[in-house]
Amino acid sequence: MFGEKKKKEEPRFVQCYSGVAKDFGNVKILVDTETGVQYLITWSTEEASGCGVLVDQDGKPLINEAYRRKKEKE
Repeated sequence: MFGEKKKKEEPRFVQCYSGVAKDFGNVKILVDTETGVQYLITWSTEEASGCGVLVDQDGKPLINEAYRRKKEKE
């Protein structure tokens, strides 16, 4: 009600990297704050773009370990 402070909600996706990669153009890595899964997003000025899950050598999704530790402390 009035005077109550709302709990600040954490966004679902957080950007953990942004830069430029040779041959890919602009690159961002986003982390899903509910699962810790990391996503690679690329785009360039040449009308090319893409998005995909980052995976390890076994094909399993890469988990942001810093986020995982944060959730375990709660």
